[in-house]
Amino acid sequence: MKNSFFALISRMRYIGRWGLMRNSQPENIQEHSHMVSVIAHALAVIRQDVFDGDIDPNLVATAALYHDASEIFTGDLPSPIKYLNPDILTAYRQVEDVAMAKLLTLLPQTLQQSYEPLLTVVDPDVHQLIKSADRLSAYIKCLEELRAGNNEFRAAEREILQSLENNPLPETQYFMEHFLPGFRLTLDELDLSV
Repeated sequence: MKNSFFALISRMRYIGRWGLMRNSQPENIQEHSHMVSVIAHALAVIRQDVFDGDIDPNLVATAALYHDASEIFTGDLPSPIKYLNPDILTAYRQVEDVAMAKLLTLLPQTLQQSYEPLLTVVDPDVHQLIKSADRLSAYIKCLEELRAGNNEFRAAEREILQSLENNPLPETQYFMEHFLPGFRLTLDELDLSV
């Protein structure tokens, strides 16, 4: 049905992540997308303000909000399955592309041009920052689960940390150095003084 775009977007909260893993705190793709958007915005601001890059942090953050919107149709395919072999990954990415194209058609024609770059990110710089923010968000989820005593996330934490340490983006390294340590602290350990 035309004009059902936002009604479907609101259903992102029903799609769980980490489907093959026991979670102490379940996470849905709406929550995840919010965190990815916050981190992607931070990475873009870091690129702009620390490394003098030319990027629009607001565009990056907004595109990040929609980065998993295709999962409204596909669900969240667990990483061990998605990356099992290249054929599965290629096929899944094609399905994601079709799902994003379908979502776009659910907007009035007059809005489609404005939403297309958010749903089908083609700018490689924007894509890289969102991908990096996605990994950082997954790593933070692992840290939270481990802090809650859930060792189910131990291997994922090691694997994601390794990928982040190998990430060539200086913005990612800056975020890891300056902001990731805070995610290892309890509320009482965080500096809340003014």
